[in-house]
Parts: sequence; C-alpha cells; structure tokens
Amino acid sequence: MANSELRVFHGTSHPELGDRIIKQLGIKNGEIKISRFAGGEIYARINENVRGASCVIVQTCTDHVNDDLMELFIIIDAMKRASAKSVTAVIPHFGYARQDRKAASREPISARLVANLIEKAGADRVVAMDLHSDQIQGFFNIPVDTLTALPILANYIDEKKLKDLVVVAPDTGRAKVAKKLADRVGAKLAILHKVRAEHHKSEVTHVVGDVKGKTVIITDDMIDTAGTITAGVETLRQEGCGKDIYVVATHGIFSGPAVERMAKANFTEVVVTDSVPIPKDKQFKGLKILSAADLLAEAIKRNYENKSITSLFD
Repeated sequence: MANSELRVFHGTSHPELGDRIIKQLGIKNGEIKISRFAGGEIYARINENVRGASCVIVQTCTDHVNDDLMELFIIIDAMKRASAKSVTAVIPHFGYARQDRKAASREPISARLVANLIEKAGADRVVAMDLHSDQIQGFFNIPVDTLTALPILANYIDEKKLKDLVVVAPDTGRAKVAKKLADRVGAKLAILHKVRAEHHKSEVTHVVGDVKGKTVIITDDMIDTAGTITAGVETLRQEGCGKDIYVVATHGIFSGPAVERMAKANFTEVVVTDSVPIPKDKQFKGLKILSAADLLAEAIKRNYENKSITSLFD
C-alpha cells in the first residue's frame, strides 16, 4: 500500500510495535523528532511536510503512562499546527481506562478527563484495543474505533487443538467477552465470583459453571498485578479443573508482583499481545506474545479508505 497522503508516525512508548504497523502498511516511517529538555519537558517536531495529509500517531500507554500521554498530546498539537488534514490517535492500551466511573464519593472519572485532553489536543479520531469498559467510547465527542484481540487469541487457541475446553471469566464484567471467546473456540463458559475490597486487592469466592476435569482458559482485558487471576486459579483447582490452565489477555502490564505470582501459579501458558512492550525482565517461562500489528495496520488502512472496521470481526 502506498499513498503520499497517509502519514504514520509513532511515539517513544512502543517503537517496535509502531515499526511493525508501518511495515505492514507498506509505507515509510513518518519523520519525527522527540526529545526531552533538561528539566524533563517533552519536545516534538514533525520533520516532514504534513500539510493536508491524513496523519496517524501510534502511542500506547506503558507503566510511564503520564509521560506517554503528555507526549501524545504534544505530537497531536504539532500535527494540527502543521496543518494536517486529520489526526488519528492509535492507542492500543488506553491509559486510565479503569477509572471509568465514580466507585466512591469524591473520586475523579479519570478516563473521561483523558478523553477530553485527547480531544482538546486536536485528535479527530481514536483507535484503541479492548477498552476496560465500552462506556469509555461515550466519553468522546469524536469517533472511537474499539478493536478487539479476540480473533487473534481465538485463532491461537484453535491452532493448539485443545480438548474439553471451558472459558472462564475472571468476574461478571468480563462474562460477555468470555462468552464470545467460548463461542469462537467451541467451549463452555464459567464465571468467577469476585469481591474487591480495594484497588489491586480482590478475593474469588466461588465458580459459577462446571470446570471439573476441563482444560481451562481464563480471559481478561489485561493482566496488571495478576492478583485476581492467581487467586482464581486456586479456586478453580479446588473445583477439580484439569491440569492445564491457560491465561489469555490483550494487555500484559505485569506490574509489581505479577511475574512472581504467575510463575508460582504454574500456568500452562500465558498469552498476551504486544499492545504494550514487555521487557526481558518481565518475560517468563510459558509466556507467549502475539502481535496485534496486522490488526492495527488494517484498521488504519480501512479508516483511511473509508471502509468498515466492524467487518474485521464478523
């Protein structure tokens, strides 16, 4: 694919993913300079003419989420001031997505604030993968394309030709997506009943559904500290599930004790996408990283050509 009007750039949060997306599109990397002043302020300059061009900036949110977002805002502003025709922000992992409602009094709705800031910076469209909740789309007054890694994960499971499968949702909020995955791979559905006392602390009390003797696939949108998933494994084993337990998720954040917890849980395999970079010190035995570059590149291409995104998942 070659078209001088489409320009795709990437920030510093995940340059490997950005390069893979651009390579898949068959175009050259957009020329951009990103640096930091001695005081920590971020500087960005577009090093090519983008006047009248359809610009795309790929910038995911890592464990340096505040720097990643600020860099995104500054790049978008630079593109708009360079007279770009349109700016699409491709944010595979959308930062602050879990703060999507007021769970207690005097709390912010930070996901809404981030949405406002992206719009204010000048973005005309947002592309994200597996948002923590669908309602985040409503925080924007610009188009939001929400992609899902479900086909990528389902295809990988199919290739393994596993028997006696049951897909387990880690909580009721994930049950709808878990059901879609179960339907794709021909599995039964079970749900973990979870009680969360506070952030990053939850307890799984029981399993709804039959897991006895089954090969289990636990699915979630992200693995952060892995507290919920590892607590769920203990409950599943108490219910007599088979020896093989797989975990599939879109975003492998792996914060704090996550790697240690997953190593102790002795999963057969943990499967995530490359929506965020996973450094060597966070990689472990049994981890499988699938690339979402093809999916993201196809979404960029279809947006540019005014074609349907939904048909990607039909």
